[in-house]
Amino acid sequence: MTTTEISPLVSLQAPKDVSIDEIEAELRGIWKLYSENEEGLAATRAATFSLLVYEPTPTQQRLAALGYYTGPIDGISGPRSIAAIKSAQKVYEMEPTGKSDAEFRKKLEAEYQQAKKEGKLADAAHRLEKQYTPDVEGAGIADAIATSNPCRIITLCPTTEEDTGVTAQVSAYCPIQKRTHNTLICCEYITLRGTSDALERIGAIVSELTIGGLPKFLWWKASPEPEYGLFKRLSAQCDSAIIDSSTFRSPEEDLLRIGELLSKEVPMNDLNWGRLAAWQELTAEAFDPPERREALSEVDRVTLDYEKGNPAQAFMYLGWIASRLKWRPVSYERESGDYDIRRISFTTEDRRTIKAELAGVPLTDSGEVPGDLISLRLSSTNLEADCCTVLCSGTTGCMRMEAGGGAQACSIQQVTPLSDQKTETLLSKQFQRWGRDVLYQESMSITCQILKLAL
Repeated sequence: MTTTEISPLVSLQAPKDVSIDEIEAELRGIWKLYSENEEGLAATRAATFSLLVYEPTPTQQRLAALGYYTGPIDGISGPRSIAAIKSAQKVYEMEPTGKSDAEFRKKLEAEYQQAKKEGKLADAAHRLEKQYTPDVEGAGIADAIATSNPCRIITLCPTTEEDTGVTAQVSAYCPIQKRTHNTLICCEYITLRGTSDALERIGAIVSELTIGGLPKFLWWKASPEPEYGLFKRLSAQCDSAIIDSSTFRSPEEDLLRIGELLSKEVPMNDLNWGRLAAWQELTAEAFDPPERREALSEVDRVTLDYEKGNPAQAFMYLGWIASRLKWRPVSYERESGDYDIRRISFTTEDRRTIKAELAGVPLTDSGEVPGDLISLRLSSTNLEADCCTVLCSGTTGCMRMEAGGGAQACSIQQVTPLSDQKTETLLSKQFQRWGRDVLYQESMSITCQILKLAL
């Protein structure tokens, strides 16, 4: 039996309801209380950065209220939340996938409303007493972040209920591994709930809750909203605004919004862009040999397959390679059907025509990340050119791309799943560097030029 090594957490303070103006005093009280104890073990607050999380999905809140989730309410979904979802799915006699799909969210909301009506919602103390075993199968993303970078996490949870202002909770958790001699270095959690309007009204207070003099990051777990007051305020005051385009419901429109923000020098970073690193690196490696380097200029056909539903990765990869090879998009066509086909034409500086095809492939079993790339082929209409390159994430993808290779001999490589593409790892990388990512910005500029042709 395989066991998973986890990051144990010490709970200094379970989620506690407080008024907004008591937040700082409550947190100071925690650290004063734990400045030392009978065993001589002290705990100190984080002093690295502040992370603001905008969490529009109430799944974690509902799981906690129903007693399935016992960790900090941070809006950061990871192994701990996935285990809680599995636990609830077993009780609801659903397949324990750990995924919060529409069917599960509907069932969870119905159970929440029923428990609320009957007065059976679990309070913080009850959640800790219940301690569902599946909940501690693995450390959550926030735990992983806290282990390497203890910080202050401020989570904004918009609700759809009546606007009665904003409620607040504070808590503190310490990863055992992160210590200096006998001192634990701990994460502080502040959770704010209210309608979008209510959260916007306290935007100034949210900004004041970040730790002065330290980096500030905003993880906006929703489609970007350039005109939403809270987004404008927080993104302007943070060193970096982080989004994940794999979660976009209208990818083309939302990518254009990202392009708009980048053009206004808003420091944006996309976790989904980070997932393309392996594809970009293998593409570059394929043309490293001197004998193939010159053949790169012969590439005039690009075929990209991705998991149907979200073309964000495919568009960004195409924007990346077009920006590197100085291709200018000139036309865009779309053909709906079982395979969602997009055909884009480019022209080069020497007036050659490049044709690209993006195909959304319907899969029986969807992957962990919506819209993940499946395979790609770079080739040429010049059969003498040694530039045919095939990359794929699975055997099926390779077979389809090889079959389309014609008489050309193709360099074929498989993109293996990388552990450093996990959400917590991608986030941690963002916390190590911030500001403008020039390569991302240049690639998104071309991506947006492509998308504007579809308007």
